Amino acid sequence: MNTKVVGIYVGVAVISVALIAIFNRVGAGVPESELPPAIAVGAEPTKTFFKIENDLPMTRQDGKAVKFADLRGKVTVLAQFFAVCPHCAVRNGAELKSIGDEFGSHPDFRMMCISVDPETDGIPELKAYSEALGAEPEKWWFTRSESREETHRFLEEELRFFEIRERTEQVDIDSNGRYAHDLGLILIDRDLNVVGKWPLADARSEEGRKRDPHLYDRLHDEMFARIRELLDEPVDVVETPQSDQHE
Repeated sequence: MNTKVVGIYVGVAVISVALIAIFNRVGAGVPESELPPAIAVGAEPTKTFFKIENDLPMTRQDGKAVKFADLRGKVTVLAQFFAVCPHCAVRNGAELKSIGDEFGSHPDFRMMCISVDPETDGIPELKAYSEALGAEPEKWWFTRSESREETHRFLEEELRFFEIRERTEQVDIDSNGRYAHDLGLILIDRDLNVVGKWPLADARSEEGRKRDPHLYDRLHDEMFARIRELLDEPVDVVETPQSDQHE
């Protein structure tokens, strides 16, 4: 068995262990985000942030060529990741799986995770990662483009994520992965408008809960309500505790 194949199976094992730990650890904290929150806490919700004007050709975990235009008519939750990141599965895996469990049966709902490291994340890595999360290729896309530079430009300029930073210290790379990237989740409507961004991983972290113990619940409920609204599903009004502390 060659080194690449061994690496893939080792990666799947690491991801699976991380996910099992998450799902068995109710209410536990997670590593705090290296990036600031991506939403102004206490601000009025924005109905439409901006429209996605350009496209990005990509390849999905099953080898199918896809692009953003293919998502027109769907409601999509999108996140960044890379398969060998030691934190992505822990920080965002549980959130994305929860969203998928809630809305995945709707025919007009999709999720997409774009690799910030397409040089390392080939189709086998995407496939292994998606299988560890139980993702169906038609419903939950794990994608890569051919160019790291074009991917980063698209994520930062078109989707307006925070800047992706490449680490240089080997000790830091070994502990945290090659890239520091935005962990926020963005929501895209049927007309390819980005209508909101929610930093759930940051709000759920120990530091986030210290800043505002009710922030995670508030953001979670707000995001789920917005998804239901876009999918034309009834929205249950949930009263959440309010905090005077704003970011």
